[in-house]
Formats: sequence, C-alpha cells, structure tokens
Amino acid sequence: MRPDNQKTYTVKEATVKLMQFCAYRERTHKEVEEKLKKLNMIPAAQEQIIIQLMQENFLNEERFAKSFARGKFRIKKWGKKRIINELKIRGISPRNIQTGLKEISETDYLKTFHEISDKKWEATKETSITKKKKKVADYLQYRGWESQLIFEKLADLITNEN
Repeated sequence: MRPDNQKTYTVKEATVKLMQFCAYRERTHKEVEEKLKKLNMIPAAQEQIIIQLMQENFLNEERFAKSFARGKFRIKKWGKKRIINELKIRGISPRNIQTGLKEISETDYLKTFHEISDKKWEATKETSITKKKKKVADYLQYRGWESQLIFEKLADLITNEN
C-alpha cells in the first residue's frame, strides 16, 4: 500500500479491470481515460491499456455513438440536436456522431416527433394558446428537436384546434 492508502495496480490488473468496465456497457475514450487516472496509472500505461482495449474491441467509439443515438432516441425520445450535443460533450468525433445518427431512420424520427408533439399538446392544460404554444415548443426544444419541425408542427396543431 502507498502512504496515501491508495491501491496500486499493475498494467495487467488495470487492463483486466478496464475490460470489465468496458464489457458492462459501451464506453467512450474519455470515460476510460478518467477511470485510468483514478487508478493512478502513468500516461505510458494508460496509452498501452487503451490500445489493447481498442485492439480487442472492448473500446469502440463508433459502436458507442451508434448505441447511444439508438438508445436515447428510442427510450428517451430525444431529437438529433440533443443527441449531437451529448455526444460532443462525451468527446466523440464528428464522423462518429454522423455514423451514430444514421442509426435513426427518418420515418421513425418523424413518427416519434409527431407522437410526442401531439401527446404534449394534449397534456398541456393552458387556456392561452400563446402560452400553450410556448410550453410545447420549450419542451420539444429541450428534448433536442429541430426548430423548423417544431414551428411547422405547432402551426398545424393550432390550425387543427380551431
């Protein structure tokens, strides 16, 4: 044990630990680097472990981007803008972000957008049409849906309401 009571790891031990970490769910390079820093691995060892994880396909950013985009769209009903921003925050390359977005079919994307827009419109109990429109627009923008889609949909909903 080191004086600061922090366990030290050999490269082999840290590699096994990181393999388990990556096998649990998809990880980004950034998450793996942070985990290695917490394990107090020196930069040379970090690089060696990351290369091994990539070679053995435990770490694959393209796969992460695809899985993330699919999951956040299907489960959380996020729009592309939110997915792109979240992937950027996680340090994913623009090329991998575009690859991830290809996992979402345009048909499913629009169908989901219309479903959640209609549902939110119906659920919003607001007598003023202007306030209702703003609440629904804010909700959809927060979820990452494109402004153009939102404005077209709101115009359509208002027309159908009258």
